Amino acid sequence: MTLGTGQATCHHGEILQGVFLDERGRPTRGLVTLPMADPRTRAVFTPFSPRAPRRVVVDPPNRAKAARAAELAVTECARVGGVRPVGGYLSVRGGAAPGLGMGSSTSDVTAAVRAVAAGLGVELTPDAVARVAVAAEGASDPVMFGDRPLLFAQREGRILEELGPELPEMAVVGCLTGSGQPVDTLSLVGTARRGDIAVYERLRAALRTAITERDVTGVGHVCTESAILNQRALPKAELGTLREVARGCGAVGIQVAHSGNVAGVLFDATDPELRARIDAAADRLGGAGLTPHRVFSTSAARTPSSSAVKPLSFESAVPAPAALAAVSSAPAPPTQSTGERSWTTTFPKPSPDLT
Repeated sequence: MTLGTGQATCHHGEILQGVFLDERGRPTRGLVTLPMADPRTRAVFTPFSPRAPRRVVVDPPNRAKAARAAELAVTECARVGGVRPVGGYLSVRGGAAPGLGMGSSTSDVTAAVRAVAAGLGVELTPDAVARVAVAAEGASDPVMFGDRPLLFAQREGRILEELGPELPEMAVVGCLTGSGQPVDTLSLVGTARRGDIAVYERLRAALRTAITERDVTGVGHVCTESAILNQRALPKAELGTLREVARGCGAVGIQVAHSGNVAGVLFDATDPELRARIDAAADRLGGAGLTPHRVFSTSAARTPSSSAVKPLSFESAVPAPAALAAVSSAPAPPTQSTGERSWTTTFPKPSPDLT
């Protein structure tokens, strides 16, 4: 046993979330997240002596889910690797602000589990890490599997489908809705209506095709549809504004955190007019009270080390006004725009499931 370290990324909300059929044809809640290279959670686990109390002490104390995950990871390592269960000191740093829908708790939990496994000298598979994460927090994002586009059963900790090797490259202008207020994920009640599964299975197929064909516009349509459907569970008053901004500056769509307040305007990263389009989106969002908090590219998420690449920022790859540079922690002021419930070209006509 030795000092062990682990880290895990967060994400920028979801591309798609809903109810799908699993391999046995059973309705199962699932999601596909939008990966980011940063922010990351970093955890360090220092095992106690086998004679010391078998408990995990976490710093800071408010990372309780990470501490719970570390305790479960010790048990899992003992089962898998035959090591003696011990307690330890867990330090957790970095990550995203909680309650914004960026997978902060899963990032904490995954980093903690990896740190424990490294400290105890046991290799845990991503599937094992996912099981521990669900046990520790009730539902989990798929950050432990890397940045592959996966349809993931968040309440069961298992992959429903691998939708392709990687997402087509997109640039994302991220902002905060709801004045940047945190959302209690566990308090959200999922809604299901007759016909939901057919709608979500249609979106699943459309996303699979878009990823296979590297069709950024197709991915954008699916993201937008899912954001509209999520109005039933977590209404965003600014959804109409986000769509207006997207239409006005040539974006391929929008995406939202389905259990939080981050949102993004999506662009084809290979568009020769990308710089101007991002500048226009930043200006329009800022003018509507939705100040951008980061700009990044999905290509950055494929880099294994966070020290090797930084998220696409206004100062580097896509220059923009200095006031919008890098990441701002200030919450966005409220907007007066009303939400929007409609449809995009994924559906040829209005569906009762989208209203």
